[in-house]
Amino acid sequence: MKNNLFYERVFDVVRLIPHGRVTTYGAIASYLGAKSSSRLVGWAMNVSHGVQPSVPAHRVVNRNGILSGKAHFSSPNRMQELLESEGITVLNDAIVNFNEIFWDPSSIDLL
Repeated sequence: MKNNLFYERVFDVVRLIPHGRVTTYGAIASYLGAKSSSRLVGWAMNVSHGVQPSVPAHRVVNRNGILSGKAHFSSPNRMQELLESEGITVLNDAIVNFNEIFWDPSSIDLL
């Protein structure tokens, strides 16, 4: 299925996000050459829990640094807890200093 291949490519990119950094659905979509597919990246994150090797979906936020995917974690606060365990500050469901910890996948050339 076409989406499964896209999802696997998304998972591969998300696994590259460094500890203590975040990226966006749109940045991943753009890196994969599917700039208008940020929503599909979000769907991939929604089904990534339990995938092996693990996918750090908590490191993917919306373009404004908002934890828009938090409802898809095991508890309403789990995404924030995981980010905070990596030293990322979250206030009112938003990443503090988002521009400073944003990781752009286009800064690498692996896929």
